[in-house]
Amino acid sequence: MVSKTDDIPAAVPDCNPVDLADAAGDGAQETPKTRLKDSYDCGHSADTAMTNGDGAHEQTEVTESKQDVTSEVDGGEESNEQEVIVIQDTGFTVKIQAPGTEPFDLQVSPQEMVQEIHQVLIDREDTCHRTCFSLQLDGNVLDNFAELKSIEGLQEGSLLKVVEEPYTVREARIHVRHIRDLLKSLDPSDAYNGVDCNSLSFLSIFTDGDLGDSGQRKKKGNDLEQIDCTPPEHILPGSKERPLVPLQPQNKDWKPMQCLKVLTMSGWNPPPGNRKMHGDLMYLYMVTVEERHISVTASTRGFYLNQSTTYTFNPKPANPSFLSHSLVELLSQISPAFKKNFTALQKKRVQRHPFERIATPFQVYSWTAPQVDHAMDCVRAEDAYTSRLGYEEHIPGQTRDWNEELQTTRELSRKNLPERLLRERAIFKVHSDFAAAATRGAMAVIDGNVMAINPGEETRMQMFIWNNIFFSLGFDVRDHYRELGGDAAAHAAPTNDLNGVRAYGAVDVEGLYTLGTVVVDYRGYRVTAQSIIPGILEREQEQSVIYGSIDFGKTVVTHSKYMELLEKTSRPLKVQRHNVLNEKNDSVELCSSVECKGIIGNDGRHYILDLLRTFPPDLNFLPVDGEELPPESRHQGFPRQHRHRLACLRQELIEAFVEHRYLLFMKMAALQLMQQKANKDTKTAIPAITQTSETPTESNAETSHTQTTASDSPNATEASTDGTSQTDNSTSGASQAATASEENPSKPATNGPVDPAATQNGECKSPLEGKELEEIIPGLAQAKELAETLVAEDGSGIDPKSREVVLNACKAVGSTSNTSFDIRFNPDIYSPGVRFPDDSADDVQKQKQLLKDAAAFLVSCQIPSLVKDCLDHSALPMDGATLTEALHQRGINIRYLGTVLEFVDKTPAKAQLEHFYRIGISELITRCAKHIFKTYLQGVELSALSAAVSHFLNCLLSSFPDAVAHLPADELVSRRKSRKRRNRVPGGGDNTTWASLTPSELWKNIASESQSYYHFTVLCESVDQVVEKYGLQKSTLLREISIKTGIQILIKEYNFDSRHKPAFTEEDILNIFPVVKHVNPKASDAFHFFQSGQAKVQQGFLKEGCELINEALNLFNNVYGPMHVEICACLRLLARLNYIMGDHAEALSNQQKAVLMSERVLGIEHPNTIQEYMHLALYCFANGQLSTALKLLYRARYLMLVVCGEDHPEMALLDSNIGLVLHGVMEYDLSLRFLENALTINTKYHGTRSLKVALSHHLVARVYESKAEFRSALQHEKEGYTIYKNQMGEAHEKTKESSDYLKYLTQQAVALQRTMNEIYKNGSNASIMPLKFTAPSMASVLEQLNIINGIIFIPLSQKDLENLKAEVQRRQQLQELGKSEEPIEDSPLELDDKIPID
Repeated sequence: MVSKTDDIPAAVPDCNPVDLADAAGDGAQETPKTRLKDSYDCGHSADTAMTNGDGAHEQTEVTESKQDVTSEVDGGEESNEQEVIVIQDTGFTVKIQAPGTEPFDLQVSPQEMVQEIHQVLIDREDTCHRTCFSLQLDGNVLDNFAELKSIEGLQEGSLLKVVEEPYTVREARIHVRHIRDLLKSLDPSDAYNGVDCNSLSFLSIFTDGDLGDSGQRKKKGNDLEQIDCTPPEHILPGSKERPLVPLQPQNKDWKPMQCLKVLTMSGWNPPPGNRKMHGDLMYLYMVTVEERHISVTASTRGFYLNQSTTYTFNPKPANPSFLSHSLVELLSQISPAFKKNFTALQKKRVQRHPFERIATPFQVYSWTAPQVDHAMDCVRAEDAYTSRLGYEEHIPGQTRDWNEELQTTRELSRKNLPERLLRERAIFKVHSDFAAAATRGAMAVIDGNVMAINPGEETRMQMFIWNNIFFSLGFDVRDHYRELGGDAAAHAAPTNDLNGVRAYGAVDVEGLYTLGTVVVDYRGYRVTAQSIIPGILEREQEQSVIYGSIDFGKTVVTHSKYMELLEKTSRPLKVQRHNVLNEKNDSVELCSSVECKGIIGNDGRHYILDLLRTFPPDLNFLPVDGEELPPESRHQGFPRQHRHRLACLRQELIEAFVEHRYLLFMKMAALQLMQQKANKDTKTAIPAITQTSETPTESNAETSHTQTTASDSPNATEASTDGTSQTDNSTSGASQAATASEENPSKPATNGPVDPAATQNGECKSPLEGKELEEIIPGLAQAKELAETLVAEDGSGIDPKSREVVLNACKAVGSTSNTSFDIRFNPDIYSPGVRFPDDSADDVQKQKQLLKDAAAFLVSCQIPSLVKDCLDHSALPMDGATLTEALHQRGINIRYLGTVLEFVDKTPAKAQLEHFYRIGISELITRCAKHIFKTYLQGVELSALSAAVSHFLNCLLSSFPDAVAHLPADELVSRRKSRKRRNRVPGGGDNTTWASLTPSELWKNIASESQSYYHFTVLCESVDQVVEKYGLQKSTLLREISIKTGIQILIKEYNFDSRHKPAFTEEDILNIFPVVKHVNPKASDAFHFFQSGQAKVQQGFLKEGCELINEALNLFNNVYGPMHVEICACLRLLARLNYIMGDHAEALSNQQKAVLMSERVLGIEHPNTIQEYMHLALYCFANGQLSTALKLLYRARYLMLVVCGEDHPEMALLDSNIGLVLHGVMEYDLSLRFLENALTINTKYHGTRSLKVALSHHLVARVYESKAEFRSALQHEKEGYTIYKNQMGEAHEKTKESSDYLKYLTQQAVALQRTMNEIYKNGSNASIMPLKFTAPSMASVLEQLNIINGIIFIPLSQKDLENLKAEVQRRQQLQELGKSEEPIEDSPLELDDKIPID
C-alpha cells in the first residue's frame, strides 16, 4: 500500500507514517478503533475559531477530518492517545497531620511514590523545616519507594501521620543543608555564580508578582488614570545610549532578610568516642542576629545547645538546652529576630512562582552580574573541599559509574508508552547529571586540581580521570592528526565526534553503544570528557579494537556483529557500506568511516567511538589534487584551504540534499511514465527537467515520502540531531520555514516553504520553481502517483518498461541502488591513507560525484534559500546564536559565514537584508576575536587572569588608543616558589606576553583571521572604524564575545568611547565560565504529539490541537521535568490557543510560564525571551492589565536594543505594539513616536508597497485622528489606501474599509474647518458644533493588536463549516489536477484572509 503523505501539512515535515506507527509500538494493533472514535473524535464544534497562529503561506491543504492523514499515521497517533489516557489514573485526597499543625488535605495520584509526599512536605511553608520523618498509616510506616497504589488501606480521606524519626549523621547533614537552602532561597548569588543549575529571572519585577492574582486585584479598565506611561529615555525610538544596568533590574525581594549571621560546622567535629556513645552526631557553631554566639549539638534526638565555646569543649547540654527536633524550632526559641524574619522569608519563598526556583536541566550562565557580597556558608565550603563527586549524600556507594548508568538507561525496555517515558526520563536525567559532573571535572582539570594519569609527560599531552570520567585536552598528541591539520584538527575533532554521538544516539539502535561525551571550552582550552569503557584502561588499544582502524586506515579490521549493528544505522544516517584495503591489500568491509572504532567492553557491550567522520567530507573546504568541483562551487571561489581536513557536511544538509534528490527522482520518473503513456512527442518537457535539476525546487506538494518501500525518505525523527533547534524539524526545504515559525511565532507567515508566488516584492524568484513544472505539464500529479506505485512495489511484477524508468531516474539522481531511490554516502572518500579495492572503482567514482553535488547543493541551493527566507522574514535571526541556528537548520556550517555575507552583499535586495548582514558581520568579528582569545588565554597564568581578560576587552572594544595592560601588582610578591611548579598547570609560568597586545595589533589579527578562516575581508583597523562602517554597537559586541568565551563582567555603565582611559579594569571581570556542548536527549513520543497538535491547529481544529498539545505537555514534563526549551515552545503554543479560544486568563498563566522558562533556560536576554515578553504583553492587555502590558513591552524593547539595536524588522512589530497600547491609554504624542518609527522600519524592510506598510500608515492615521490633526491623518490613510488598491484591487474589503475611513476623516476635517471659520467670523459668541473626538475603545485597540500580531478570529457557524469542508475538498481535487493557480488571497481558508501579510 502506498502511504501517500501529501496531505500531511508542512508543519509535520518529518511526521513519518511508519515512524509514528512504530512509536505507537504494540498499542497500534490492540486498540479497538471504535472506542477511539468515541473517545477522541469530538466532532467539530460550531465555534471553531481559526488562527493563523503560525499559519502557512501556501495553501495549507486542510485534511477533511482528523482521520484523513493516512491510515498508518492514524493508527499510530490514536493508539498513542489511547495509551496516554490509560496512564492518567484519577487522583484522590489524603489528610496529613504533622506535629504542631492543623491536618490538611493533599491531592495525590496512585502512581506517585511515598517519597513525593515527602518532597511536598519539605517544600510547604508550615512543614518546610522538617526533613527527618516518616509517614504512617494506622501506625504502619510507609516505604519511601512504594507507589501509593500498592499500599493497602490507603484510600480517599485516609489520615497520614508525620512522625519524627531519630537522626543519623547523614540525616543531620541533610537537615543542615536544607535549612541553609531555606535561608538562601531568595538569594540570587547561586544564579550569578552559575552553580547548582540556578539561573536568573526578572519577569516578576515587571508584573509585580504573580499575574494570575493581579488580574483579580486590579479592576479592569479603571486604572487608566494612574498609569505612568513614559518610558525611560534610553528606550525611546532614536535614543543612542545603550545602558547595561537595566539588564538586571533590582529585585526588592533580594535584599536579604537576615535570619542568622553565621551557621557553620564547629571546629570540635567529629564527636570523640565517649560523646558518640551519648548520641552526639556533630557540632554546629552559630551567631544569631542579636550577636549571641552559640554552640549546638546535633544528636540522634534532635538539636540542643551545649556549653562549648570557641576555645573550650564542653558537650554537656546548656540549661535550658532547648532540645528540638528541628534547627528552626531551636533557633526560633533563642532568637526573636530569627523567628520573625524566617516566617517572613518563607512567606515570600512560597509566593514566588515555582518556575523561578526549580533547577534547570543544564547550567545557564549569566554574562553580567552585580557585585555580590561573599557570605560565610558552611555547606558551600564543605562542598568545595570534599569534592562532591556525584551527589554522595543521595547515592549510596561513593562515586557514580557513569558509563554503567548511561548504558543501562539505554537498555531499558521501550515496548509501550509508559516504558518509553520511563526510559527517556532516565536517559535525560543521567545525561544532565553527567554533563554537570563533566563540566565540573573539566574545570578542575584546567585549574590544575586533578592529578594526570601520565604525570611524566608534558602538560598538553596529559590525560586525566576524575569521578569515573576520562578527560583529554584538545591538542594534537603524538602527531595523531599530523596529516589532518595538527592542533586545528585536534580542536575540531571533539565537536565532530560529539555530532556523531548525537546522530547515533538519535537513531538509537538496540545493542550499539556510544560513550557519554561532553566538550568543554574553558580558559582557552578544549577538554573532552568521556565515560569510560569497562576494561579499556587495562589493555592496549591495539588489542581492544576489533572493528575499524586506529591509524587512519593503514590497518583495518572488521567484525560481523558490528556490521550487523551498523547496517541498521546505515539508512537513517545515509552511510554507504563499502570496502577498503588493509595493509595486506585485503578487502575489508565497513559500514562507517575507518576511524570509527568498535570495542567490546568487559561488560560485553559493543561500543563505537571516534565518530568524527560520521558525515561525509565537505569538498568545498577540502582541496584535492586532480579533482574539480562543479561550476556552482567554482564560481564562489571553492575549494578553499581550511585549517584542517576534518570539515564535514552537517547532517541537516545531508537530509536536505536527499530530500531534494527525491523530489527530482519522482519528477523524472513521472515524466518518463507520462511520455510512455502518451506515446506522443513530448520532447519539450524534457529540457525542463534537466534544467530543474540544479535549481532549488520549492514545491512541497510533492514531498511524497513513499515510506513503505526501500526508498529512502528522510527519517528525521530518527536522525535529526540539531540539538539546539527548538522544534527538532528535519531540515528539508519543506521544514525550514516550519522551524522558523516555531522560533518566531509572531510572524504570521510561515509554516512550510513560503510559496514564492506570495512574495509580493518578487525580488527573489529563482529561474524555475517546482510549481511551474506543474503548470507546464498538466496531469503530473497522476503520473506521480503512478511513479509512486512503481517505487512502492518491490520491483516484482512491474513491466520491464516501468523498471527501465526507475533505473533511468535512479541513475540520474545518483541513487546507490538501481531498483529504488536510495542515496547514501561513503564517509571514507578523500580520506588520506584510505585505499579502495579496484572492483569498487565505479562505486567510488559515483560517491565522489555525489559529494561534489552535495557541496554544490550547499552553495547553490541552501545559502540562497536561507537568504530568501530572511527576505520574506520567515527566518529572523536577532543575534549570533539565532543566526547560527538559522544556518545550522539549513545544513550550512559556520565556516560558510563569509560566503553567506558575500552572497547577501551581491543580492539586489541588499537594503532589506541590512539587519542580517549586520548580525553576520558582528558574529564573524566576535568569532575571529574568540579564536584569538583562545590562544591568548593559554599563555596567562591564573593569578593574572582578570587583568589579562580586561586588557583583551580594552583592546577589542575601547576607543582608548594605547591600552596598556596593568600587570597585576602581585599581591604576594615572591617569585621563587612559583618557579618549581611551573609545568604543572597547563600554560603556567610567569608568562606576560599577553600584556604586549595592542588594539591595532588585535584588530589586524582579527582582519587576517577573518580572511584566512572565513575568506572574508573585514576592512578595519580599530573598533571605531568597524562600528562606523558596519553600523554595529559596542554593547552587542561585548555581549557576543562574553557569551562565546564565557566571560562574566560586572554590570555597570562602561564608557567605551573615552579616548583618555580604558573602559575595563581588572575589577570588572568577575568570572570565567566554561562553554559546554553536550547531547540533548529527546522526548520522542511527546514530540510526535506536539507535532500532531501543531498540524491539527494548522488545519483549524483548535480543540483537538489543544488536547494533543496538552497531552504533549504532560509527556514532556514526564521526560524532562518541569523546565526545558521544548516545554517552553509547548506552553507558548498553548497560550496562543487559549487566547484564540477566548480563555484569556489561561493564556496569561501559560504564557507567564513560557516567559519564566525562557528566561531561566535560554537566558534573560535571549531573542526567544524577547518574543515571549511580547506575547505576554498582548495577553495582559486583553486581560485589562494595561500598565503591566506596557512595562513588558518596554522591557522587550530594551532587551532588543541591547541584543541587536533598533534597526531590525522585528522592532517594527514591537513598536507597533507599544504605539497601539499608548494610543489606547491616550498618550498620543508618545504613541506617534513609536508608530512612526515602526512605519520607517517596515518601509525599509518590506518595501513601500507592502501591506505591512499600509497597516502602519493606518495605525498612524488613527492616532492623528484622535489628536484631531485631520490633515496628517488623511495623508497617511491615503498612502495606505493606495497600497491596498494596487495590491488587492478595488473590490477587496481592505481597500473598501480604507476608503470608508478616508471619507469619514474628510467629513471630520471639513466639520473642524467649518467650526474654525465660524470662530474667526463671529468671535466669542459663535455657536460651536460639538466635535466628536474619539478616544479609541479598548476593543478597537485590541483588534488592531491582534491583527499586527497575526491573530485573527473568524467566528464560524455550522453552515460555514460545511461550506469550508466542501471548499477544502474542491481545492484538493484542483490540487490533484495540478491546476491550483488561483490567487492566494481569496482562499476562505487562508488564515491571513483579512489582511494578507506579505
